[in-house]
Amino acid sequence: MQFQTLKTDVLILGSGGAGLFAALHASRANPGLDITIAIKGLLGKCGCTRMVQGGYNVALSPGDSVERHFMDTISGGKWLPDQDMAMRLCETAVIRVQELENELGCFFDRNDDGSLHHKAFAGQTFDRTVHKGDLTGIEIISRLMEQVRALPLQMMEEHRALALLPSRDGDVLAGVLLVDMRSGEFRVVKAKTVLLATGGGPTMYRYHTPSGDKSMDGLAMSLRLGLGLRDMEMVQFHPTGLLAGRDTRMTGTVLEEGLRGAGGYLLDGQGERFMLNYDAEGERATRDIVSRAIYAEMRAGRTTSNGGVYIAMSHLGPDLVAAKFPGMVKRCADCGFDLAAGRVEVVPTAHYFMGGVVVTTDTRTAMPGLFVAGEDAGGAHGANRLGGNGVANSTVFGGIAGDEMAAQASLQNHWVEPDSEVIEAAMERSMLPFRQAAGSINSIRDRLLDLMWDDVGVLRDADGIKRAQVEMVALKTELQACGLADDNRVFNLSWHDWLNLSSLIEVSEVIAAAALSRENSRGAHYREDFPEVGSLDDSYFTIAHSDPEKVGQTVRVECQPVEFSIVKPGESLIH
Repeated sequence: MQFQTLKTDVLILGSGGAGLFAALHASRANPGLDITIAIKGLLGKCGCTRMVQGGYNVALSPGDSVERHFMDTISGGKWLPDQDMAMRLCETAVIRVQELENELGCFFDRNDDGSLHHKAFAGQTFDRTVHKGDLTGIEIISRLMEQVRALPLQMMEEHRALALLPSRDGDVLAGVLLVDMRSGEFRVVKAKTVLLATGGGPTMYRYHTPSGDKSMDGLAMSLRLGLGLRDMEMVQFHPTGLLAGRDTRMTGTVLEEGLRGAGGYLLDGQGERFMLNYDAEGERATRDIVSRAIYAEMRAGRTTSNGGVYIAMSHLGPDLVAAKFPGMVKRCADCGFDLAAGRVEVVPTAHYFMGGVVVTTDTRTAMPGLFVAGEDAGGAHGANRLGGNGVANSTVFGGIAGDEMAAQASLQNHWVEPDSEVIEAAMERSMLPFRQAAGSINSIRDRLLDLMWDDVGVLRDADGIKRAQVEMVALKTELQACGLADDNRVFNLSWHDWLNLSSLIEVSEVIAAAALSRENSRGAHYREDFPEVGSLDDSYFTIAHSDPEKVGQTVRVECQPVEFSIVKPGESLIH
């Protein structure tokens, strides 16, 4: 099968906060490097960072500190985070937010005295979330995009990554196989260093926040390369996804956490406030607690007409709500809801992956030449991500990755040849649906969405997870036999739907396997048959590997003890 071959020093997959910051830092570290960005969509118009509403956690206010931010991150992550990664996140966020403002031109909201305004987010002991109204992500991505477009970079827009390519001896990463979505042509990009920053996106759940182009491709490719994925049972559900009916794509999109932080109430279908029945913090409890409480109300039948609950802000004053949350008010109005003066139906919605590729604090992986940053990387958040730590994580480690890749690429004066057998196998795999009789991709996807929501979602137990595992094997088999009606590869969106679904099923199998292996309840992972948290002193994290030798379920999960490198349970850095 034919393909075109290209070369670059630094190849970045993804154009969210991690990918764009990596490009900027790599270019500044060595302006002579050839840097290429490859993305599924269009620069600045796709990905999750631009969708960030709430803000950016950073310890800048008087009385706050990096240590306090770190302790909130560790406590919120239920003592499962990689502590060195968490500390580097909290320390570097201070530098990165100043870089965003002073070098990129981001303009965040300010107090009357000119200092940055910090708003309250759930699960934190200090108001430290810097923001631009409730449209923070658009501000960050817009300024990043301006800076990146001014650089002499190579852009490969609408190019989908299909496989990470090892060298012939398997010792290093040699490049990436991509397909040009516009022409259907395959391209192999040889690269001295590669950044995987494709983002997470748990779109295998019935209700989800990311756009449909997010399909876990990065994690699926990492599995096929043989890399381990940690904490994959930890899928964060944002408590308040807009619920406007199953037939609108607005359903599942986030109504940001600042609404609850500002004093919003959650009400059941009868208009009764219920969160204080579940946690003393009420609506300001962490996302996992609030999501479980809403799910419990739904299961008990105390729901709205669409099967969710209400969020109410009107008691704060409609004018105040409209002034503080203009983006949210408009989003709700587009779906027929009045957020400022009425009630809006909401449902827990799959939002963020705490899990990801095992990396070091400088974004390196077990495969030399491959770096990972952003939501593709595991470790920083543990069992739960604090709202506001996501975009901080992407920009912090994206910048670190850019510096590290530039340093490595500058020392390497040659390109390594990728394994031709891996290239051929990956192309053959991607072409499989063109050789099958036309089938219904949508019906397979709908079954996956309901399966993950019902059996591997907010509340889990062994019977449900095992039931899901059996069904996933059937879905995978059915997808492999499902062909396309059109054999033209030029902008064939049905083909890319097939590829998306293939990645989602692969990663769903890993989520289920990791969830079955963890027989306790931590953060976002709640086992109704094992509701206890377990010993904090004996905390462990899961690492999943693809195991082609296994029949049926091709995932192997092992457990490793958390290294309390900075602070131990029962201790604190705050005195």
